[in-house]
Amino acid sequence: MSVQNSVVLLSRHLSLKEVSPFNLVVDSLNQSAYYIIQEFVSNANAPVLLLSFENSLPPSWATEFMDCSGAQLKEVIKFIIDRSSKIQKKLVIIDSLNYIPCDELTSFMSSLVSPFNTVLAVYHSNCPSPQLTNYPSPLSLLNYIASAAFYVEPENVEDEEDNETSINKLILPIQGTLNGQKFTLKMIKKKKSGKAWQHEFSFDSKMHSYVPLRKAKGSTEDDDELLKDLTTFNLGTSSKQRLAKEQVELPFMEAQAELGKVGGAIVYQFEKDDDYDEEDPYEDPF
Repeated sequence: MSVQNSVVLLSRHLSLKEVSPFNLVVDSLNQSAYYIIQEFVSNANAPVLLLSFENSLPPSWATEFMDCSGAQLKEVIKFIIDRSSKIQKKLVIIDSLNYIPCDELTSFMSSLVSPFNTVLAVYHSNCPSPQLTNYPSPLSLLNYIASAAFYVEPENVEDEEDNETSINKLILPIQGTLNGQKFTLKMIKKKKSGKAWQHEFSFDSKMHSYVPLRKAKGSTEDDDELLKDLTTFNLGTSSKQRLAKEQVELPFMEAQAELGKVGGAIVYQFEKDDDYDEEDPYEDPF
């Protein structure tokens, strides 16, 4: 997919013109989903229904608001169904899916998704969640059922591994680019065929602009994701380890460079212990 098409695709998502019933936003302590939600709200020409598990006061941009902190899931579903309309599409925003039990996520989301609603839900990747036996993690499950996923990450982080270690210890840097208005946005769009395309943008919420960082690429299985949780120790590699691996000079590469100077000739050097028969007409030492 060309760079221009990826920009158009993101613009269609933000304005709710793209057919995408369930949009997942994955944020962290490094970068909040606040700015991308504001971008959806400002571009979507539709009423906004906010299901809040983290706030008790409605924001000014919410057309309808429900405090879900003490409500049952069936009450939340009824709230959305009663306000759904075939006349006008609505944007349903869920500020956190972390409060919903993992075994109820699929049924809950399928009850909210409809042709007349576009669901935009946030999942906090740094929040611990209980892991059920022989059951996928909440994030893996949400990535599977979402029609599009948006990952927000800070820009210009010098050492990602050290930064991630500090964040896991709840040590937030005083100065830095975390939770800034300009951030990196990774969008994964799924096709009806099941194939997914990944697009990466430099997103400036203050200027309402987004610039593609690289050409879109098709989905590939991440080795680290496949190796995750298979054993009690870590089989994956960090970005720093992958970079060090790529910079290793392999010995056979130098040998190929030396042999390449003489074209396709066979280079052989005699040694003192070689058994050469001068009377053999078929043995050619040269």
